[in-house]
Amino acid sequence: MKDKVILFWFRRDLRLDDNVGFYQALQNDVPVLPLFIFDTEILENLPKADARVTFIHKQIQKLNNQLSANYGSGIAQFHDSPKAVFKKLIQDYTVEAVYTNHDYEPYAKKRDSQIKEILVQNDIPFKTFKDQVIFEKEEVVKDDGDPYVVYTPYVRKWKENFNPSVHLVEYDTLSDLRKNLYQSKSLPQLSLEDMGFEESSVKVPDFTVSSELIQKYEDTRDYPAKEKGTSRLGPHLRFGTVSIRKMVKKAVDEKNETFWNELIWREFFMQILWHFPHTVNKAFRPKYDRIEWRNNEGEFEKWKAGETGYPLVDAGMRELNKTGYMHNRVRMLVASFLCKHLLIDWRWGEAYFAEKLLDYEMASNVGNWQWAAGSGVDAAPYFRIFNPTTQIKKFDKEKEYINQWVPDLQELSYPEPIVDHKMARERCLKTYKEAVS
Repeated sequence: MKDKVILFWFRRDLRLDDNVGFYQALQNDVPVLPLFIFDTEILENLPKADARVTFIHKQIQKLNNQLSANYGSGIAQFHDSPKAVFKKLIQDYTVEAVYTNHDYEPYAKKRDSQIKEILVQNDIPFKTFKDQVIFEKEEVVKDDGDPYVVYTPYVRKWKENFNPSVHLVEYDTLSDLRKNLYQSKSLPQLSLEDMGFEESSVKVPDFTVSSELIQKYEDTRDYPAKEKGTSRLGPHLRFGTVSIRKMVKKAVDEKNETFWNELIWREFFMQILWHFPHTVNKAFRPKYDRIEWRNNEGEFEKWKAGETGYPLVDAGMRELNKTGYMHNRVRMLVASFLCKHLLIDWRWGEAYFAEKLLDYEMASNVGNWQWAAGSGVDAAPYFRIFNPTTQIKKFDKEKEYINQWVPDLQELSYPEPIVDHKMARERCLKTYKEAVS
């Protein structure tokens, strides 16, 4: 006799509390079996000591231990393709339903439609919920139903539609756990080694959303030397170790528009990717795909290594390579430098960030890289080209950040500038003008 279960599939929501799909699964009379799939289709392209895989694995073990110690349950862990996992689970259990939370990226949408097909063939409902955003898909659109492609009117409409008593409801998952979890001490578990990975030396830092940080956010967030000027929330929102509702509530309670707006930027880019999935590898503005990129591989390698001879650019790239993080202000500069000064395709830079960033999120990464290249929504005009030297005067006047990451600045070994700013600017303007006019 097979055990009757409801499956809850953890994905980008690696927490027990205030988890919409998990909460909804637990409202039934059938025991809930939580699971996580280390998807081979994603993992096979990653380095063996990937910091994000280490972080996800640790978080899953933490949740598993909590469920085991307190509720005699756990998280069933698999290293396979989702299709193979669900086919096996359907054989091993009488599956009454599968619950999970929405995911909006192109691969996730395709994967979910395949899983739904398998489940439908077996008369199993597939129930998905909004969890990682306040508003999704078509929930914030223009009056005529078209999506917003400029942030300012989007954020205005977002706030008009926002109702704290509706959108900040917390889902009290924890009180339902004891009575509704599937009891088992023998669920499949995985070590990093089982999957061919090893622990990364790069750690995902904890986030900070203290009242002090939020209140000082406008004053500190643009200066990369200020260690505590930013929240480090990115990876935690990306993997759902924290609830977006709790973070928006914090911003609202503190009455800080700047911090709140940063959270809404994330949703802006998510709905852009949802409505315009082609932007993953094509310019939002098609004429920008006509740009004649130079794509010099030697220069790209120097940019990646932080050896361009422009100290603020180099500091950013070295910080990224060492820690998996780069300050947002510096991200804008290094991206602009790659696209405009070196005339290297934004897709090359986007792919490198995707490999390195702990907080890599496709929607924001693609959106911001297209912004830097001038090819995206809400785009900076192509003739706005950051001067990497004057940016130092604005944002790292005392060179604290530069000195931290470019200790060889005064050494003879430090490279000469890879390109002359004035020449590069003129070359960029000419190349862009020829492509887009």
